Amino acid sequence: MTAQGAVPGRDDVDQDAPVLVISQAAALAGMHPQTLRQYDRLGLVVPRRTAGRGRRYSLRDVAKLLEVQRLSHDEGINLAGIQRILALEAQVERLERRIEALSARVEPGGRVFAAAASGDVVVVPRGRSVRRGVEEALRETLVEHGEARALVIWRPRPDADD
Repeated sequence: MTAQGAVPGRDDVDQDAPVLVISQAAALAGMHPQTLRQYDRLGLVVPRRTAGRGRRYSLRDVAKLLEVQRLSHDEGINLAGIQRILALEAQVERLERRIEALSARVEPGGRVFAAAASGDVVVVPRGRSVRRGVEEALRETLVEHGEARALVIWRPRPDADD
């Protein structure tokens, strides 16, 4: 299992597509289909369901089955412990995604602000050169407020020795 919970070497395939019936998923994981049913009942690996209530597993589900098997056989962890481990790993992944999203919004040094004499402060869009972004911000200020006489560019400095 990879860090993302995906089957290695399968980057070109949608890891979350529910395409495997229980017998196929069991064969890929090297388990008996009844084991997959038990894991589903316990909430360890819960496949999606078809309209007729048939189980459909994704490659990510198969990777999770392999991880459950590894934790059980190699590490000697009981199913309740594995359930807790999987829940904590899912929580960590959610929190990491949240941190990444928040960091992208407030990353120091990641934004440049331009201010005109009118007092308007404009964020220079990411991916734009400072010069081009400032020129665009200044043009917008000129259009909205007439002639501007000053422009200030502020960038946070890396932490310096105080």
